[in-house]
Amino acid sequence: MAFSLNDQRTPLEQFLQGESVTAYEFMGSHFVNWGDRDGVVFRVWAPNALSVSVVGDFNDWNPDANYMYKIDNSGVWELFIEGVWEYACYKYCVETPSMQKVMKTDPYAFHCQTRPDNASRVYEIHGYEWNDSEWFEHKKTHPHKNAPINVYEMHAGSWRKYEDGNVFSYKKLAEELIPYVKEMGYTHIEFMPLTEYPFDGSWGYQVTGYFAATSRYGTPKDLMYFVDKCHQEGIGVILDWVPAHFPKDEHGLGRFDGTGCYEYEDWRIGEHKEWGTYIFNYARYEVTSFLLSSAMFWLDQYHVDGIRVDAVASMLYLDYNRKDGEWLANIYGGRENLVAVDFLQKLNTVVHMFHPEAMMIAEESTAWPNVTGFPPKDMGLGFDYKWNMGWMNDMLSYISLDPLYRNYHHDTLTFSMVYAFSESFMLPISHDEVVYGKGSLINKMPGLYDNKFAGVRGFLAYMLAHPGKKLMFMGSELGQFDEWNSTEQLQWNLLGYEKHRQLNHFFATANKFYCDTPAMHENDYDWNGFQWIALDDYKQSIISFRRIAYDGSEVIVVCNFQPMLRENYKIGVPKYGVYKEVLNSEAEEFGGCGIVNEGEIKAVDTPDHDLQYSINITLAPLSVIYIELDKELPAPEKPKKKKTTNRKAAALKKAKAEKAAKVEAKAEEEPVAEPKAEEKVEKPAKAEKAEKEEAVEE
Repeated sequence: MAFSLNDQRTPLEQFLQGESVTAYEFMGSHFVNWGDRDGVVFRVWAPNALSVSVVGDFNDWNPDANYMYKIDNSGVWELFIEGVWEYACYKYCVETPSMQKVMKTDPYAFHCQTRPDNASRVYEIHGYEWNDSEWFEHKKTHPHKNAPINVYEMHAGSWRKYEDGNVFSYKKLAEELIPYVKEMGYTHIEFMPLTEYPFDGSWGYQVTGYFAATSRYGTPKDLMYFVDKCHQEGIGVILDWVPAHFPKDEHGLGRFDGTGCYEYEDWRIGEHKEWGTYIFNYARYEVTSFLLSSAMFWLDQYHVDGIRVDAVASMLYLDYNRKDGEWLANIYGGRENLVAVDFLQKLNTVVHMFHPEAMMIAEESTAWPNVTGFPPKDMGLGFDYKWNMGWMNDMLSYISLDPLYRNYHHDTLTFSMVYAFSESFMLPISHDEVVYGKGSLINKMPGLYDNKFAGVRGFLAYMLAHPGKKLMFMGSELGQFDEWNSTEQLQWNLLGYEKHRQLNHFFATANKFYCDTPAMHENDYDWNGFQWIALDDYKQSIISFRRIAYDGSEVIVVCNFQPMLRENYKIGVPKYGVYKEVLNSEAEEFGGCGIVNEGEIKAVDTPDHDLQYSINITLAPLSVIYIELDKELPAPEKPKKKKTTNRKAAALKKAKAEKAAKVEAKAEEEPVAEPKAEEKVEKPAKAEKAEKEEAVEE
């Protein structure tokens, strides 16, 4: 790769060689002054088109008014039009090799009409005055791997709405969402895709505008304002991004010039039939430049802090969701999509080169090796984090079980620690887990009303203590029983009920403890930050472990996944002193039963669980508790064993020898009767006694 900070190649050369990371500065529409004339230059890539013209408000949508011309034989078409104004609507009229004319949205447009209309808009992307320099300085000195990362995943259109059903704008979200997220103890907001998309029901995952912030909530600079305000309040912003596939809508990227331009021609590698989408052709240089530049665009122009790459597994495997005969093997006969691997490695290399503090997150659901770790090696991909889908599936399966059967599935609870440090994981409870009949988080919990709330509290406390960064979908903190519905706002009225209000309070309290306590987040990715105390108490469905910070401070976590009270429950602890309970999911203030460990918890000088000391605690039903060392005390002195002097030892040895000699002589003098067959031969009592005394003395 020839990526560099001071690339001397022309923008067109970089684009055609698949190594442009700012193609959006060259392609698309841009305000320019050419020959003392103000206007807009349009550029679009359509290599197999017979002709391309620009049509829009400024020429009464006349396809014959403004024909473009090719730059050399590059496949890039260009035209300068004088007098075009900002927000003017336009499209490209592309004549295909079959001489049909199709109207296409600009792939590089910065702004688009709001659905159902789909024309591009001329927009000046530059010029917003940012006020987040302190945030970026903070990120340089606080690497995200060692920092608390607690993500609030959300869908912008259904978090909250006006009474008339209209959605909040980017600016209204800045006013309402940022204070709420900060109060709830989240560190980042992750938006489901904000790249422009035509169909509301896709939630943004079928993208037509890879450089356009959706106009559903305002203008591009309105979104910049939102991100800026987040940074000023210490909140990071992550965007979902979809480089795996795109929809077949006629105005979009599909068959852009009448041929497989952005996608493969062969349907066996070019389509996801079940999704009704096309797959990007990662082997084509111009497509690589398009996608790399799209990712960089959101980091460059919108100052986002991370990108979560959707559907990575579908990119990596040529036979993904395909039957035999419906896919083509790679050149080595394998199922790995080698060009997609190469693209992802380039993507992460470029992002880390230009934005080293940015987070790259993979939604990857298979056992592909080395998804995380930079720089990428061999077939590794170079992401910062990978969603831990295995943990998510196991835990949702476990907590959905009737507690009566949990002891039979204890390995499901503990298995995640077998591979916890094989990648840098993020633990996700995402939107995908609360739709399509899967039930909301609280409705996954078995039992009666109170037990469901207890289950959510305990699950969250366990999740926050488990190694890995965290992600929780919006609405879970409200105890919303209904599944998420993208057409309606969250059920905020639930906060009028005490149980839901107390659950919301618990989320805020537990999240803040996670953020404020180094042991909970500093050392997430090796065994130095985690140690089991007991993982094998399957009969009672209890686990206990330690989370340890770099400075040695720690939190002891005990989880009781049964609706049973456990009194005088004994666990090992590493230090002698006074411990205290610092969080209990069953405290009354959170809506729990109120059974807590009040006051001092004094360690005793009794080893347990391979630790030198131990404590006795009370575990409320379905509770998770956090314990910290409050005061370390001098270790109790062990009683010294009495030492025998050399003179005394010699005398004891002499007396023992004399006694043994007398016993032996007497035994020789006395005749020994032959024992009967059925009688047991026993040693003389005196000899036996002498042997016992000898053993004791030794």
